[in-house]
Amino acid sequence: MGEETATRIVTVVNPQGVHARPADLFVRIASRYTASIHVRKGREQVDGKSILGILTLAAEQGSQLTIGATGPDADEALMALAELVEDGFHEIDGATVRGGDPPRTPRVDDN
Repeated sequence: MGEETATRIVTVVNPQGVHARPADLFVRIASRYTASIHVRKGREQVDGKSILGILTLAAEQGSQLTIGATGPDADEALMALAELVEDGFHEIDGATVRGGDPPRTPRVDDN
C-alpha cells in the first residue's frame, strides 16, 4: 500500500494576493495535517508548511497554484487548503477576518 496523493489547481482570488497574513493562514492549516504539502506556481515548487516558501511564490490575484498533498490525510488537507484559497483567505469585499472571527458589525449604540 502506497501513501495517498492528491492534487488540486486553485486560483488566488483575493485582490492582495498571497501576502504575509494569507501565507500564515495557509501554513497554519497545512501544519494541522501529517500529509506532506507542496505548492507549485509555474515551475517553482515550495513546501506548503513553510511561510517563507509560500511567500516566495509571489502569488498575485489570478495566479494559479497547484496544491499537492501526500499522506494518510492528504484528501482532508487538500480540501481545507483549497477552500481557504478559493475563499480569498477571508479577505474578499474588504472584510479581512483576523483570528478566525467574523467581521464585527457595529451596533447602533457604538457611536
